[in-house]
Amino acid sequence: MAAPVAQAGHVAADAARQTTRNKYFQLVGRVGLAAYGLVHFTIAYLAVQVALDARGAKPDKGGALQTLAAQPGGQVLLWTITVGLATLVLWQLGEAAVGLRWIRPPNKRTRKRIESVVEAVVFGVLALSAGKLAAGGAGSSGQTQETFTARVLALPLGQLLVGAAGVALIVVAAMLVHRGVRKTFTADLDLSTANPTTRRAAIRLGQVGYPALGVAYAIIGILIVTMAASYRPDKKVGFDAALTTLAAQAYGTALLLLVAAGLACFGVYCLFDARYRRG
Repeated sequence: MAAPVAQAGHVAADAARQTTRNKYFQLVGRVGLAAYGLVHFTIAYLAVQVALDARGAKPDKGGALQTLAAQPGGQVLLWTITVGLATLVLWQLGEAAVGLRWIRPPNKRTRKRIESVVEAVVFGVLALSAGKLAAGGAGSSGQTQETFTARVLALPLGQLLVGAAGVALIVVAAMLVHRGVRKTFTADLDLSTANPTTRRAAIRLGQVGYPALGVAYAIIGILIVTMAASYRPDKKVGFDAALTTLAAQAYGTALLLLVAAGLACFGVYCLFDARYRRG
C-alpha cells in the first residue's frame, strides 16, 4: 500500500514541477510580478501626494488599486492584475513545494521555500483586493484589515495574537531591508543574458527598493503592536496610516519623499524581476 501511495506522490510532484516550469504558466506569473510593481509604483505616487499634503490621498494598497481602477481601461487592468497575481500565487506555492532546486545548501532552500509561502500569501491578499474591485466591490484593503484586526482583538488572547502579528511583520520588514542591503534578491534573478547596464540597474533598484518597502512594513508592524498594547481596535494600521505617521514626524515630508522614491524604485525593480526571474 505504501508503494502506490509514494508513487502517486512522486507523480503529483512531477506534475506540479512541470506546471510551474510551463512557459505559459510562467508568462502569466511574470505578468503578475509586473502588476505587483505597478501597484507599488502607484503607492509611491500617492505617498508623494501625502508628503505634499494632497487632499484625499490614500496610499494603502486598496487605494492604489482604486486609483488604477479609475484610469481609462482600469477594469481590464484590474482583471489582468487579478489573474496575474493569482497565477503568481500558484507559482510561488509550486516553488515552495517542488521548486528552487538550484539553491544550495538544503537548509537555505528550506528558508527560501518558506519565503515563497509568505510571498504567496501577500500576493493572494492583493489578488483578492484587485478581484473585488474588478467585480465592482467597494472598500480598501486597509478597511478590511482594520475590521479583521478588531475582530481578532476581541478574541481571548486577542491582544497577544495581534501583537505577535505586529512583531512578525517587523521581522519581515527587517528581512526585506537585509535582502536589499546584502543583495540576496539577486539569487532570484537570472541576469546571465542581461547587458552590464541592465544588470547594474536591476541590482541598484533592488538595493534601494527593498529597504524602502521594509521601512513601510516596519512602521505598519509598530502601529499594530501599539494597537495591541493599548487595545485600540479603531487605530488604523495600513499603508496609509504608516505613510501618514511618517509624514507627521520631524522632517517627515523629506523622509516620506525618500520612502516614496524607494517604493517607486521597488516598483520598477519588479519589472526587472518579471523579466529576469529565475524559473
